Amino acid sequence: MATSFKEIVKGRRSVRTFDGNAIRPEDREKLEECLREGISNPFDIPVEFVLLDADQYGLSSPVISGEKLYVAGKVAKGPYADVAFGYSFEKLVLFAWSLGIGTTWIGGTMKREHFEKAAGLAAGEMMPCVSPLGYPAKKSIKETLMRKGVGADNRMPAEKLFFDGGFDKPLSGAEKQEIADLIEVVRWAPSAVNKQPWRVVRGADGVYHFYEKKDKGYVSDATGDLQKIDVGIAMCHFVMELEEQGKSAAVAVSDPGIRVPEGTEYIASVRVG
Repeated sequence: MATSFKEIVKGRRSVRTFDGNAIRPEDREKLEECLREGISNPFDIPVEFVLLDADQYGLSSPVISGEKLYVAGKVAKGPYADVAFGYSFEKLVLFAWSLGIGTTWIGGTMKREHFEKAAGLAAGEMMPCVSPLGYPAKKSIKETLMRKGVGADNRMPAEKLFFDGGFDKPLSGAEKQEIADLIEVVRWAPSAVNKQPWRVVRGADGVYHFYEKKDKGYVSDATGDLQKIDVGIAMCHFVMELEEQGKSAAVAVSDPGIRVPEGTEYIASVRVG
């Protein structure tokens, strides 16, 4: 059993094949308690989660099998809604995994209008993603091929993701060693088709600046910016690892004015205390 946050992150995988059993009552109660208490994010943007019975609402996805339950997330459209959504949804995903419950982020391979209706999506809201919830079964051939197709188990090296002071200077070996666990939990964050669009620049004042490396085709009115959601996921991992280490993490939006490569956008900064 995983004993650290890093082990939970590295052990968790996207599950698309479930055993066909309903969530056990004791686990369902823990999930519902987690949702009642609310899943916060550092942008103070409320993200609402709704549990949806697959049979009751006729919900399914062509890439999922054996699921009995889904969770849908909703957020009001606005600045930083995508980042906040990713941050909060990932906290739920990791909590579910700690209970032995599998998940996978689904943004497109579903009949979106069915899920939006079941979740009660209101005007001015978006539902970027949903996830099945269930106990993992043995991976199907289809799931294995899907994971291979997107390189789900591949990760970029640290020198392509973490930089020192600017994008022209990767962290040195000693600097990487100093924050090795933080680097690992960010590297292993899930992302849409495993693009890993986050970039992190460490400032001289102990602040880590997060950026989005944009690719075309990831923005829509229904989902928002999926790659901003991915950056929110990476920030969630970074902050939760800091908290496990007993350190404080203050998140703020304060662009440091660092020169960025083309197609790169500043998102937010994390001050480590």
